[in-house]
Amino acid sequence: MPFFSRLTDIVTCNLTDLLTNSDDPQATLQEVIDEMEQGLAGAQRSVQTAQKSKRTLEEDLEDSQKQIVDWDAAALEQLNAGDENAARTSLYRKKEVMDIAAGFEQQVQVAHSTYESLMTTYRALEARLAEAKRKQSELGVKESDDNHHSALTATAKQLREQEVEDELAALKNRIQNS
Repeated sequence: MPFFSRLTDIVTCNLTDLLTNSDDPQATLQEVIDEMEQGLAGAQRSVQTAQKSKRTLEEDLEDSQKQIVDWDAAALEQLNAGDENAARTSLYRKKEVMDIAAGFEQQVQVAHSTYESLMTTYRALEARLAEAKRKQSELGVKESDDNHHSALTATAKQLREQEVEDELAALKNRIQNS
């Protein structure tokens, strides 16, 4: 019987209560750990998908911003060449791309928020799993050599390292611009 129906159930669960009310705490704890690892794997996939979506939207926004500059330059060049109608058409295209870029800006904000929310949940799940494994150790159960969890931890570490590197790059940029 599953103990958790949602990921938030894992985050909000009280392991001590679960184990206290169990006839076989060791078996219960192993089932709970297995469910937590499955939940963590699902959360990992969600985080990776959100990160990829965010990156794609950021690239689309950047492309739109380049197109805005290009249409503006084209309009200026056409006006300098005396072709007012072509310049007007280029400015219409620029406005269209500006509208698209505004949509991308909103989507990037939503994607960023989604990613951050999923990362928070992921880290909370990982912390709960670590707590469950500590309790398993306290009960005298040898921790299994689960390579799957190691891969999850490596991914979490990689995601955290990328966040730190991104923040470090932003700080360096602030120093250079001040």
